[in-house]
Amino acid sequence: MDVLHFTEFMLLGFGVGAIGTLIGAGGGFILLPVLLLLFPDSSPEALTSISLAVVFINSTSGSVAYSRLERIDYRSGIAFALATLPGAIIGAYTTKYIHRDQFDVLLGVLLMGIALFLFLKPHYQTRALITRTYRVLRTLTDREGNTYKWSFNMATGIGISFVVGFLSSLLGIGGGIIHVPVLTTLLHFPVPIATATSHFILAIMSLAGTGAHIAQGNLSATWPVVLALGTGVVLGAQLGAWASHRTRPEWIVRVLAVSLFIVGIRLVSL
Repeated sequence: MDVLHFTEFMLLGFGVGAIGTLIGAGGGFILLPVLLLLFPDSSPEALTSISLAVVFINSTSGSVAYSRLERIDYRSGIAFALATLPGAIIGAYTTKYIHRDQFDVLLGVLLMGIALFLFLKPHYQTRALITRTYRVLRTLTDREGNTYKWSFNMATGIGISFVVGFLSSLLGIGGGIIHVPVLTTLLHFPVPIATATSHFILAIMSLAGTGAHIAQGNLSATWPVVLALGTGVVLGAQLGAWASHRTRPEWIVRVLAVSLFIVGIRLVSL
């Protein structure tokens, strides 16, 4: 890879890292559609392996930044991350059985479905919900002194995390685009905590998925691309984490939904 192409991929990675970390989605939902357009003849497993490796780099860098902000719910994050591991490994080994055309449509429909869910759910929670119905109660104070309180059903979170692990590894999108809506709507996490905790979960889950792809040899010829993208996302992730606590939570969710729908339409229409 020459210097020009390395720089172009690094800039792409910077944008992916900044936006992905801002909304807690890892950036895979942005990167993978771009890779599909840049490499129209590549197999789904080759492209998902690149995307998932970059998601791992991005989510790890973002997790470090969010850790400094003290916004990660580690107890919930570890439980959910462990639940994603079996699905992540199975998904990585399943990708090679999906034809490229089917892969594009499947990813596009999934992205549009999530976007519509965010827009149309009538009782969408942008604030934490505390109720005696749920046994798990969390209280977290971040570095700036903001205190968040919420409660949720742990069994629901673990069950959904397994599905998220499978779909995200299968499609190479990381899983944050699913986990953030789940954490904020079904599990009632405050948006700032959901984005940070989602990144922590992604770091563990994407490591397992990437390991499975490496074991299959899917990354053997694409390491230069991963290195260039990874360099960019490390820098972009720091910017995204910095901007996350200077942006209204409602706008984070709206940007996520709009982005998902636009990308989904593009993939289905290819």
